[in-house]
Amino acid sequence: MKDLADELSLIDVIEDKVKGEMMDLQHGSFFPKMPKIISGKDYIDILTYVTWKLSGFPKNHVIGSGYNPDSAFFRYLIGERLGVYFSGCHGGVLGEHVDSSVPVWSSVNVAGTSQKNLYPVLGTDADSENWKDVHKQVVESAYEVIKLKGYTSQAIGLSVADLAESIIKNLRRVHPVSTMIKGLYVINEDVFFSVPGVLGHNGISDVVKVNLNLEEEDHLKKSTDTLWGIQKLQF
Repeated sequence: MKDLADELSLIDVIEDKVKGEMMDLQHGSFFPKMPKIISGKDYIDILTYVTWKLSGFPKNHVIGSGYNPDSAFFRYLIGERLGVYFSGCHGGVLGEHVDSSVPVWSSVNVAGTSQKNLYPVLGTDADSENWKDVHKQVVESAYEVIKLKGYTSQAIGLSVADLAESIIKNLRRVHPVSTMIKGLYVINEDVFFSVPGVLGHNGISDVVKVNLNLEEEDHLKKSTDTLWGIQKLQF
């Protein structure tokens, strides 16, 4: 719909279903001027790390969608709680794309005003307002969508289009994407996970190091150890 691709390929193990999706899009392709649309059931569902190892590409050219959609939802929920339009709310989630992700409460701000300074117990066990529920809702939301409709598609599709636009148009916008973080936050392993990265023609040109408190650093290290443990066993 953003007119960024030459060809759109739909993949699903249920061949009849994905063929129906393809035909439905083809019938409406004139209106958003969509590209050539094809479908199939075969694909390689692999981690960003494996893609990097097998492709031989430089690390800044191998990008996972990471927490781009989740951080957007995190900001949306913060805005909803505060009664503020979410574009004025800033903050995000780092780490791996599962339950051990790390919400960075220390960086949450609204129009530049730190919420941690206004409410020091934000996101902690002492938080009577239960802001931890925001992160819990982000983590559980995908499972809920899958339970209700069988899969996720809209948010991740919009997110990937957003990332592609930044790369193709060299916008150099900052997105929380999965990239190699060895050497960051005293991490010495070849691990990919979500951190803010500057996206443009050259892929990820820079990584923004978010200032973390000790608790957040500890959670991030545990997230890293989880990923590295899986990689050691499999690869």
